[in-house]
Amino acid sequence: MTKEVLRVEHLNKFYGDWQALHDISFTLHQGEVLTLLGPSGSGKSTLIRCLNGLEDFKSGSLYFKGQKIENDAKNWQALRQKIGMVFQSYDLFPNFTVLENILLAPVKVQKRPEEEVKKEALQLLKRVGLEKYVDTYPRELSGGQKQRIAIVRALAMHPEVMLFDEVTASLDPEMVRGVLQIMTDLSRVDHMTMIIVTHEMNFARQIADQVLFLEEGKILENTPGKEFFEHPQTDRARDFLTSMDF
Repeated sequence: MTKEVLRVEHLNKFYGDWQALHDISFTLHQGEVLTLLGPSGSGKSTLIRCLNGLEDFKSGSLYFKGQKIENDAKNWQALRQKIGMVFQSYDLFPNFTVLENILLAPVKVQKRPEEEVKKEALQLLKRVGLEKYVDTYPRELSGGQKQRIAIVRALAMHPEVMLFDEVTASLDPEMVRGVLQIMTDLSRVDHMTMIIVTHEMNFARQIADQVLFLEEGKILENTPGKEFFEHPQTDRARDFLTSMDF
């Protein structure tokens, strides 16, 4: 059994009187890919944002490598260097070049030598086929290129876990494949521990070690990836897969 990286116990999240997440519990192990699946509004993005301290929660506990996470801003600021996240909206700084976007956090936050980070950034850009765009500004890039830069920026922080929140949702279909291939390589080549929110069912089937299927903020299924796609346990999951033409 590989080492436990992240554990969630009885997590509950409210927006006012409305409960968005109900008693969420699961464990993520080193090198594992966990996919969060379910219809829109089921709580997937809310959950993944709680795992990076971007959303507060009412009750429950989070553990990172066996240590309980204290739910305060200072603690989360440090943890975000270990739990990287890539968003649907890229969130690149428009007034910074590609290279400047990548260098900013490792140099300013982690206090690493700029030349060391720059060398690594260029290697990462080459890996995703964007090495010639180092001096380009985000406005000059396509959506797929921006998303690949966002992934490189997160990787430059040397995270131990990567969170991906619908990173292909706003991309043109022809751009999606390249981004998904990078995520697949992170799993199969780098053995990166990842949690992925996605509606790309074929991709999820190929990459998921474990699936959490959510609806209305509740986990309806927590099963191995292959088992979920071949033998879903609930009628709701079967209906969902059918609706996705899967």
